[in-house]
Amino acid sequence: MKWARAHFFIGRMAGNREAIIEKVTGIAERVTALLGLEVQNVELAGGGRNRVLRVFVDRPPAPGQTVPVDEPFGVTLDDCQNVSDKLSEILDADPEIIPGEGYQLEVSSPGVERKLLKPRDFQRFQGHKVKIRLREPMDNQTVWRGTLARFDGDSIQLAASAPLKKDLTIGLSQIERANIEFRW
Repeated sequence: MKWARAHFFIGRMAGNREAIIEKVTGIAERVTALLGLEVQNVELAGGGRNRVLRVFVDRPPAPGQTVPVDEPFGVTLDDCQNVSDKLSEILDADPEIIPGEGYQLEVSSPGVERKLLKPRDFQRFQGHKVKIRLREPMDNQTVWRGTLARFDGDSIQLAASAPLKKDLTIGLSQIERANIEFRW
């Protein structure tokens, strides 16, 4: 009986976390749109007084364009500060948005090895080196590295360089995780 209550409580907290992320994402999208930026992802980590709300923002390329491979592109520290200031003002004004104990707000860029989460990410980062983790093996491999050669809306064309050199067509539904692979 006690275990059932604990599991119910945990499930309720997970649902609450998702609801908070959804609310904050909507607010952050409105804030970033006013600044010519966009939300890449929102995460809520930790619990109690140790919660951290992370908002990743980016500067989108012009419509229909890809992100340049060899040129710096993205948000600046000032962009992140502006989003943080405006978002903090809204979140602090309504404690019902993020109920419970306190939290720490972090606003940052997605970074050089950013996650590719949405179809628009695959569209924008064509030509970039990527690391793809598949849900199911393809040619006995679940991790592939190579150049994101093409995106057609439902799948990507990967010019794989590891573990095998070959061209692969991978459906977005097959991808468990994808990120840019920066050469340090």
